[in-house]
Amino acid sequence: MLGVAALLATPTYAVSNHGYAVDYIQGEGDVKGLKLAYQYHIPNEKLPFQHARLYFESSFNIWQYGKDNKHQTNIVLAMSPVIQYPVFNVKNMPVYVEFGIGVSLLDDTHFAGKNVSTHYQFEDRLGLVADLDDDSTLALRYLHYSNAGFKSPNPGLDFISLSYARRF
Repeated sequence: MLGVAALLATPTYAVSNHGYAVDYIQGEGDVKGLKLAYQYHIPNEKLPFQHARLYFESSFNIWQYGKDNKHQTNIVLAMSPVIQYPVFNVKNMPVYVEFGIGVSLLDDTHFAGKNVSTHYQFEDRLGLVADLDDDSTLALRYLHYSNAGFKSPNPGLDFISLSYARRF
């Protein structure tokens, strides 16, 4: 009997380290986009700091600027390490602050009326992330892309994103 009770008390699965995210992106000047991402979450017991979370994200982005028959599209590949740290709870739901700096590759350096000079850009992020349950989150983020002044002009591109993420 003890074996059956132990089996019933044990969860049928453990949360995976692998996940995905889908983001709706809104940028300045009527830029809209979609981001599809793969996330690899480092197990907490392997991290040197308590309560924080770390994951690596690889993403494929499609940005669009302009109206129906006259628009520009930009394809972006990005990779970022991201750190999350708990800051408060809302109705027993943990909320984390998130930040990361990664790299990205833009298909077009002339986009949304701007010349960003280089195909290679840094992807900076700052956001708030709420745990919906053990394996899914909802996030609101500010994203900034720029070449960090390596080449002029460097006007940067700014976005707000709404993201849903889930572990496999």
